[in-house]
Formats: sequence, C-alpha cells, structure tokens
Amino acid sequence: MRQIILDTETTGLDPRQGHRVIEIAAVEMVNRRLTGNHFHRYLNPERDIEEGALQVHGITREFLQDKPKFSDIAAEFLEFVQGAELIIHNAPFDTAFLNAELAMHDLNALQACTGEIVDTLVMARNLHPGQRNSLDALCKRYGVDNSTRTLHGALLDCELLAQVYLAMTRGQETLVMDAPGQGGPAAGTRGSRQRPRPLPAAPSEPERAAHLEVLKQIEQESGGACLWLQEQAG
Repeated sequence: MRQIILDTETTGLDPRQGHRVIEIAAVEMVNRRLTGNHFHRYLNPERDIEEGALQVHGITREFLQDKPKFSDIAAEFLEFVQGAELIIHNAPFDTAFLNAELAMHDLNALQACTGEIVDTLVMARNLHPGQRNSLDALCKRYGVDNSTRTLHGALLDCELLAQVYLAMTRGQETLVMDAPGQGGPAAGTRGSRQRPRPLPAAPSEPERAAHLEVLKQIEQESGGACLWLQEQAG
C-alpha cells in the first residue's frame, strides 16, 4: 500500500478569507516503510502572513519572495500524491487550503486524485478520549523524539507524524529507509504486543547544516526577524 503523510503551513487560519499555503510537505510510505521519496516546497503566497501564523511557523514573507507560486508546482504535487492514501493530522484544515488553491486554477479537488484520507487527529481522539491529541502530545505519549521541533515545519511534522501513525496503528514503529536488497519487517514483529522503541528523529549533521543555512537566509532576508533562529540561539 502506498501512503503519503502530508502537512502544510499557511498565512492564516481560513482560506475563505484569502489565506494561502506557504509550505507543502508530503512523505511517501510503502507497506508501512518510509521510502525516502518526498515532495517539499515553499511557496510565495503573494500576500502578508498573519502574526499569529508567523509565531507558529516562523516563515516570513521576505523569505518566500523568490519561491514558486502554487500554480508552478500544482501538477508536480498532484502527480506525487496520485492514487495514494493520505495521512494528515487535522485533515479538514489542510485539505480545505489545498482545495482552495486547486480551485483557483480550475483543478479538481484533492480527493479526486487520491485514495482515502486518514485523519490522525480523529484516530487519536477515538483512542485517547478526553486527552490532548496534538502532534506534540502524541509524540510524548508514543515515545517519539520531537526535541528538534521548536516551531512547526511541514517536512519535520510529516516525519514525526509517520512515527506516531505507525505507533497508533500498532504496526512496525521504527522507520527504516528502503535500500536495494532490503527485506520486509523482521519475522515475529507483526502482531507483537511489545512495542519496540522508536528510532530517534534527530537530523544528521549535514541535515542540521542545511537547515541552519535556510534559517540564516530567512534571518538575512527578514532583517533579523527569524523567530526559529532566535529560538535555537536561546
């Protein structure tokens, strides 16, 4: 089964008020294993970003000025998610924004080209009624290391949600990238009652360096307003 874990960041809370998508991330999982294949783009929304949203993700309009518009990447994005089951935390939020973007360009709604959409927030509320079921709360509950998540970021959130989803569905919970000659899950893991300890989600040194370069670019283009870089410095 091909599944796509998907997340977005936006300029505000309501696409009906003209708010736009500014970041899309989609991570591929086949037969409950991450393949290493992903789609990730920052987008120029051609409008201001609300202060409340900026506090959440730290992505400034200055950083997005030279990024592609949604129309530039729509076909590539739809091709990536074609036919896959989508896994989204609070799915109505992300699908409403993506469908609004698609409608602006006379394209069919997301549901027309994908399989089922699984809302992990609904799953979590059914499994843990009356408890906090944010992504951070679920990471803590299932032992997923989210220590690098100081602000929201679509790609990191997809990677964390993948681990949370596997834990919630009681399947394979350590994410191993597929490699040539690599087999399926180890014998005896299916149906095991003892949950293996998940692998930490900490990035590699090259990934840290690349991430820092992006933050420095945001800092320079925003005149020192990169909240994420300030958080890390603190």
